[in-house]
Amino acid sequence: MKASNSIKEYIAAQAEHIEAALQCIVPSEWDVPPTLRESMNYSTMAGGKRLRPVFVLTAAEAVTGDQSAVDAATPIACAVELIHTYSLIHDDLPAMDDDDFRRGKPTNHKVYGEAIAILAGDALLTHAFYCVTMAAKQHQVSAETALSIVEDLSVLAGAPGMVGGQAADILGEQGVTTLADLEYIHRHKTSDLIAFSLKAGGRIGGANSAQLNALEQYGRKLGLAFQIQDDILDLIGDEQKLGKKINSDVEQNKVTYPYLIGLDESKAQVERLTAEAKQLLLAANLAQPERLIQIADFLMQRDH
Repeated sequence: MKASNSIKEYIAAQAEHIEAALQCIVPSEWDVPPTLRESMNYSTMAGGKRLRPVFVLTAAEAVTGDQSAVDAATPIACAVELIHTYSLIHDDLPAMDDDDFRRGKPTNHKVYGEAIAILAGDALLTHAFYCVTMAAKQHQVSAETALSIVEDLSVLAGAPGMVGGQAADILGEQGVTTLADLEYIHRHKTSDLIAFSLKAGGRIGGANSAQLNALEQYGRKLGLAFQIQDDILDLIGDEQKLGKKINSDVEQNKVTYPYLIGLDESKAQVERLTAEAKQLLLAANLAQPERLIQIADFLMQRDH
């Protein structure tokens, strides 16, 4: 079996595990307005790579070398996917990116209207923190570990993290963006949530401070590489595989890495960042880093 096929199958199996958990993540007995619940489910179960939750599970396993850590990490994996999903719902709104399609399907506000889409995003964001408490209540994750994960999530998904990156992205559209500005946007809008995923998985696995730092920095470098690859695919990707129009950044006059440094240098940057991320893991003394190394290579070669 080829390594690329093996890692694809691994990611698919982990994503299937996450999908099953997400289907019952909002308790059925809760008295939630049906339309709100439907809107939340519509975007949460719309597919996608499930990359961030996969990183949570894989990091926990990498630290311990024991797959039993996956069960304890699952509520945290769900939490980060809910955060990611809420951010996509809000990103697609007319006041933000004004997108009609996401993953080949009409965006949430096109189906349920802007008001319900906003509230569905609000509900998913809030429910993510409930999921963290479930890791402590159901899987013997210590209160101290759960509290550290909440702190990380609040920072890396909040104003100094993902939301700050989104704000900088919007502000950047109003004027010329420098390479430093663009790196800030990508590092916070994309990398921070990936860094959180790796660090949270590490916390569940009992990583020491040096290992947590290595996982976080691996996530930051890989997250930046991932977003640069997205910039590249927006120019040369396959619309059918991407599930959205290519050249959307060009049409919206967005400044991207290929725009600022060219396509070839953008590709070289992805390779450099990926190599640096892998080196951090190899020096971290993790029990089982192989899957994370393979995922890094897989993402560098992705076409959607």
